[in-house]
Amino acid sequence: MDDLRLALLLNAVSPAVGGVLVRGEKGTAKSTAVRALAALMPDVDVVAGCRFSCAPGTPDPSCPDGPHEAAPGTARPARMVELPVGASEDRLVGALDIERALADGVKAFEPGLLADAHRGVLYVDEVNLLHDHLVDLLLDAAAMGASYVEREGVSVRHAARFLLVGTMNPEEGELRPQLLDRFGLTVEVAASREPEQRVEVVRRRLAYDDDPAAFAARWSDEEAALRERIAAARTLLPRVELGDAALRQIAATCAAFEVDGMRADIVMARTATALAAWAGRTDVREEDVRQAALLALPHRRRRNPFDAPGLDEDKLDETLERFGGDDRQDPDTDPDPDPDTDPSGPDGGPGGGGVPPQGQDPESGPPAEQPGPSKSPAGQPEPSEPAGAPAAGARAGDRSAERAAEPFRTKVLSVPGLGEGAAGRRSRARTEHGRTTGARRPRGTLSKLHLAATVQAAAPHQRARGRSGPGLVVRRDDLRQATREGREGNLVLFVVDASGSMAARRRMSSVKGAVLSLLLDAYQRRDKVGLVTFRGTGAEVALPPTSSVDAAAARLEELPTGGRTPLAAGLLKAHDVLRVERLRDPSRRPLLVVVTDGRATGARGGDALALAGRAARLHAAEGTAAVVVDCEAGPVRLGLAGNLARELGGTAVTLDELRADSIAGLVRDVRAAATGTDSTVRNRRAA
Repeated sequence: MDDLRLALLLNAVSPAVGGVLVRGEKGTAKSTAVRALAALMPDVDVVAGCRFSCAPGTPDPSCPDGPHEAAPGTARPARMVELPVGASEDRLVGALDIERALADGVKAFEPGLLADAHRGVLYVDEVNLLHDHLVDLLLDAAAMGASYVEREGVSVRHAARFLLVGTMNPEEGELRPQLLDRFGLTVEVAASREPEQRVEVVRRRLAYDDDPAAFAARWSDEEAALRERIAAARTLLPRVELGDAALRQIAATCAAFEVDGMRADIVMARTATALAAWAGRTDVREEDVRQAALLALPHRRRRNPFDAPGLDEDKLDETLERFGGDDRQDPDTDPDPDPDTDPSGPDGGPGGGGVPPQGQDPESGPPAEQPGPSKSPAGQPEPSEPAGAPAAGARAGDRSAERAAEPFRTKVLSVPGLGEGAAGRRSRARTEHGRTTGARRPRGTLSKLHLAATVQAAAPHQRARGRSGPGLVVRRDDLRQATREGREGNLVLFVVDASGSMAARRRMSSVKGAVLSLLLDAYQRRDKVGLVTFRGTGAEVALPPTSSVDAAAARLEELPTGGRTPLAAGLLKAHDVLRVERLRDPSRRPLLVVVTDGRATGARGGDALALAGRAARLHAAEGTAAVVVDCEAGPVRLGLAGNLARELGGTAVTLDELRADSIAGLVRDVRAAATGTDSTVRNRRAA
């Protein structure tokens, strides 16, 4: 936990660093460590009675509880405010009493969690599962340092500057890039594999369970020392000097790792300054810059959602050495900008806060103890068959896994109708956010007022209610809730043909590239995904439905091919998966994506295509939206994938039509199959 401890302490020293994102597997005490930070934070001076934690010396001029008179203020402990994943918008930003605002003109405002977290810590557990509308509000508050509540022309603003700390398990999905970049630092946490350390963890936990008070008392002296050191570092921080040499190393490092924007440079500068203050120094050294890079850059150098966060430490050391010291040279004029390194010299080793280079990182090669990857005829590296038990129906002649082709931007696939599922970006749905489509009586607390409908409901009763002045007499029965239409996330279940027919003519690389492109689209649209594969004698669930698109991409990359084509088994397995998911999450509508050339083989004497047709009609009977990605290639085509799409009640598209920039456009909605546009698809193919 050294990296996590250091990142949290640096933010306690300098909140301007910008918070911490903690990534790690389940059961590694991420939340426990974060919650312990509040006890180490210095006390905060606030205006007495202010619900928005205004500072006595510089109160917020627009504070809803203001204006504040000059007063010494009172000290209170720093707050650690937790934002639940399922919180409502009103709970986060605060609630405005619309009825009193309309009838009496009074801004009756109840502060939310952003007000509570002002000048403290806002902690989001499982931050990657936070709904998009809450993420948008967090981004706005983090960018402006203030929270705005706007309701039908009535607005309230208050300061909201907080330290954002989030924890997440990457297996459950990744963060939106905009929110990811808002975290100043990131650390990876994993359980120790050393038996002695694991024994000590269990021993301490049992001691705490037996007597929490005695356990806390045992560590009170160490916590007091940490608290004093944080206070001393805060006092020293304004006197720390960031020299031109260190600043040049920071800029060169960010440029070398090609991070987007300038926020990384600023965060690195603030982190290096905080590290110097934490060490009791007034000058920033090269080791501070190196440590700052290991904490601030790993999550910013990802080029696409499937890249693992990490940093090539050899490249980092080379950049720091090249731009360090007074005798540095511009790399453009250096006659030998990339000298050979001494194999006997130090390699830098994995430092605190760093992430070991991942196997897929373009800057690193394969581990020394493993043979290098073989080359395919196309010149692409082709990993060997993964160790362990073979996939269902594997045969001795099966091909090893092929690398996916380069992903591309796909056309939009959506589910017909109007859903009510989790917020996302794929299909139309009734949501709390989006365009207003109508009004209804509120069920419970009013959250989105439809002003015109409210006035229309109240207007006929003004004389009966004794209205005498200019104000409108509004009662609770007159209030109308706005109904809105937005987008939802779906369950996208991929059924991928991994048989020998797909491996012919090296088609599997293109097929994997297409599925990977659809996975990228699912990531951006906040979908759940699942993966079913069929080959040999049966089908298997390669990945149960999950929010982790990364996991689906990893399983796809490892998928070998070969054997027969049990298409019916794959469709039946998908039917079983969807049946269970409908019970678990009935509001999330599924989208079935079958990737195949339409061929089907089975036992001798059986009609494999007829069995596949019967399995497809099961999906059609339940109204499952379906798309068949036709992978058939060559001048002669049998059209089997199109037949399968008709049995499913869906539509078929070719790999070329799947591309967003293809000339042959793709139908944008699965309803096309039901509205007679199958002929349109065929005409596009003919064109």
